Amino acid sequence: MAAYGAKIAAKNAMNGNSLSYDNSVMPAVVFTDPQVASVGLTEEQARVAGFDVKTSVLTLDNVPRALAARDTRGLFKLIGDAKTKKLLGAHILAPEGADSIQTAAIAIRAGMTYEELGSMIFPYLTTVEGLKLAAQTFDMDVNKLSCCAG
Repeated sequence: MAAYGAKIAAKNAMNGNSLSYDNSVMPAVVFTDPQVASVGLTEEQARVAGFDVKTSVLTLDNVPRALAARDTRGLFKLIGDAKTKKLLGAHILAPEGADSIQTAAIAIRAGMTYEELGSMIFPYLTTVEGLKLAAQTFDMDVNKLSCCAG
């Protein structure tokens, strides 16, 4: 964020303060075991901001990669707007959570809905596939899907 801020400051110095510093989709990671990663709004922040909040929580025992690695400690939590279905935040507690949070950041930055995220093709047997499954969990029970039906 320091480099990003410096670039904004330098451009503003040359172009008359036309750019603003935006850290609304800045991913945060804590390298614990499992890792904690977050981007966007928390459930509480979304409510305070006036959104009609809808959440999805998917435990890692529903993610094929976690089952294959025999490490199902953790979860994916997504925050969405119930009215627009827009994705507002993502929070991951997983052994490879730091590697997955950027995908959520891009989805939030692009203004994607959780339905759009859930319909994307993700590489099978990766932790980031948990984002797709968590997005699908807003409206269905992913336990009823085969590995390839989602």
